Amino acid sequence: MVSKRKLKLGTMLHGPGGHIAAWRHPNAVADASVNFAFYKQLVEKAESGKFDLAFVADGLYITEKSHPNFLNRFEPITLLAALAGASSHIGLVGTLSTSYSEPYTVARQFASIDKISKGRAGWNAVTSPLEGSALNYSKDKHPAHELRYEIAEEFIEVTKGLWDSWEDDAFIRDKDKGIFIDSKKMHRLNHKGKFFSIQGPLNIARSEQGHPVVFQAGSSEAGKELAAKQADAVFTGHDNIEEAKRFYQDVKSRAISYGRAATDILIFPGISPIVGRTEEEADRKYQEIASLVDIHIALDYLGRFFDHFDFSRYPLDEAFPDLGDLGSQGFQSTTEKIKRMAKEEDLTLREVALRVTTPKKEFIGTPLQIADAVQRWFEEEAADGFMIASAVFPDGLNDFVDYVVPILQERGLFRTEYEHDTLRGNLGLKKPVNRYTRQREESKINS
Repeated sequence: MVSKRKLKLGTMLHGPGGHIAAWRHPNAVADASVNFAFYKQLVEKAESGKFDLAFVADGLYITEKSHPNFLNRFEPITLLAALAGASSHIGLVGTLSTSYSEPYTVARQFASIDKISKGRAGWNAVTSPLEGSALNYSKDKHPAHELRYEIAEEFIEVTKGLWDSWEDDAFIRDKDKGIFIDSKKMHRLNHKGKFFSIQGPLNIARSEQGHPVVFQAGSSEAGKELAAKQADAVFTGHDNIEEAKRFYQDVKSRAISYGRAATDILIFPGISPIVGRTEEEADRKYQEIASLVDIHIALDYLGRFFDHFDFSRYPLDEAFPDLGDLGSQGFQSTTEKIKRMAKEEDLTLREVALRVTTPKKEFIGTPLQIADAVQRWFEEEAADGFMIASAVFPDGLNDFVDYVVPILQERGLFRTEYEHDTLRGNLGLKKPVNRYTRQREESKINS
């Protein structure tokens, strides 16, 4: 009997909320980005709602004009380690750069989180879009977009290889016989590639889920290719369901072309629901959040996507300026979307800046309206699940868990209890078989 497809849900953990002025909201915790007790509260709320995962984003370069959430925040690995001990079922996913890290270190860090949490870790592998990141890592130049993704592919492949250093039954620990390991089940990777040369083995074994779940967040052509080859799940963002469906089918088709099944990779659009008891209340909440933004801060936020471009030199109420290829080496898919939106809708610079900081999309309304939208996107294969990017914490997450999740559960779309103890298990993803164990079994069959 084929089991019914189930919706997956995650929450972003981004300080006081995803909105650029969230910290100014009356109900926000202004120091949330460095307030562990508050993060713990959010994870407990998400876990009470049976969410699959909590996700910590990150970046490696700031200026005084950066998003307030980025100016003073925890490093993801440290935060995930602490949250692992403060939770029991929810997956814990964090961002770590493939452009400014080393595979051996990343493999150790996430394998450690995976062991501490008993199989609930996930790695959001990013290539780091901001040009200034190079200045913090003794580099003369930030790698170009295509090169970053080429590095990332080898990086992820090497990291997965290191995670297989030990077969699952390698550690015997027989005190009477004095045998700690079966040395035949320890493996050196001996990788020599274009960007990395790594012997191995890794000095930590696999967890209950085999490998940490690999997430990817790029929506450019290079990003989609990397996801199709290497990722278990994709974070993405779309303005409407038709755009989301095209992306969904595109990535799934690419995965199939690489010998994978469509179900081997999950698509998670990010949404920012604003829940009201009535449509009017939801709109009032939206307007309250939007009104927190100063136009000059909105311009700075918009500039971040275009290599911190200074938009203040242009008239606010004239057409959005022609920027050519500016931004293409950073947030490529995002900048292309912004420029396309401005052109197609004939928007002014002011309108674009405010639209980018406080987008008004489909997921604003009553609990029933939001549940209907979630169900439509899910059933029409625009999404396998959603990343709930609350504009303001704790209100956004509390409202979604308290009012929308029960409707989804009543409709049989979302779990009422966790099915498994690991993140892979709850996401419905297969545990990767250790490559050396698989090779041994295949050789037995063929001999």
